[in-house]
Amino acid sequence: MKHREGFFRGVGDTRIYYQSWLPEDSPTAVLLIIHGLAEHSGRYENIVQYFVPRGLAVYGIDHIGHGKSSGTRGYIKRFDDFTHTLKIYFDMIFECQPDIPSFLVGHSLGGLIGLTYLIDHQPGLTGAVVSGPGVKVPDTISALTIFSGNVLSFLMPRFRLIGLAAEGISRDPAVVRAYLNDPLVYTGKITARLAAEALKAMNRVTADAARITLPIIILQGGADRLVDPAGARMLYEKIGASDKTIKIYDGLYHEVFNEPEHDQVLTDVGAWIEAHL
Repeated sequence: MKHREGFFRGVGDTRIYYQSWLPEDSPTAVLLIIHGLAEHSGRYENIVQYFVPRGLAVYGIDHIGHGKSSGTRGYIKRFDDFTHTLKIYFDMIFECQPDIPSFLVGHSLGGLIGLTYLIDHQPGLTGAVVSGPGVKVPDTISALTIFSGNVLSFLMPRFRLIGLAAEGISRDPAVVRAYLNDPLVYTGKITARLAAEALKAMNRVTADAARITLPIIILQGGADRLVDPAGARMLYEKIGASDKTIKIYDGLYHEVFNEPEHDQVLTDVGAWIEAHL
């Protein structure tokens, strides 16, 4: 396995970190990892260890304001900054790995970023894997809270608003400990601007999901406490692809790739990818 890393210039001349894990021989397919909120591309070791020995290449970036990339932690000026930076990177990958089946793999906020990307940019991709997609506002968040967040986004965009409950990422205590002790993970509150921009993206995905016609598999932990599992079901109904699959894993938390049952999840994803090569 060959590991490579570096930086490129993203939107607004931001310094964006990227890395890749390549098999010894030419890859049979490419996985493009889009990580979730507050984390980074280095937390997908289970995907790397499963797929690279099977001949697939894995690529990923740290989003603006995440991991080793530049930018204010927990803040984004506008949601398109995520997707436009992703487009720059994906074009780089398509150029160095031409004519190889490529699959977008988006988790949580990364699922939302990936779905927003797919509404506008599907050519070049073979399929998409979306895990625990943040596409639905939790019922516990009131309309007043949403309104207040939008006002703060305009008046005080960098106001720290919402925190992430780390214990909800996995039922494996070791995964939670590693997350909390990881210096590249941001454990503070996200800003009002990022929350408001994510909400706009959720509304766009809800409205325009029918435009996504790429083959897609949606993975969801049935006991997810960080995103509403109903969002995955809603997405499945609205997505425009005729070739679509949804798998709800009863009892699993948010990070299905980091749950004790991750081998089964990865086996399911591997079988789906194999069927679409």
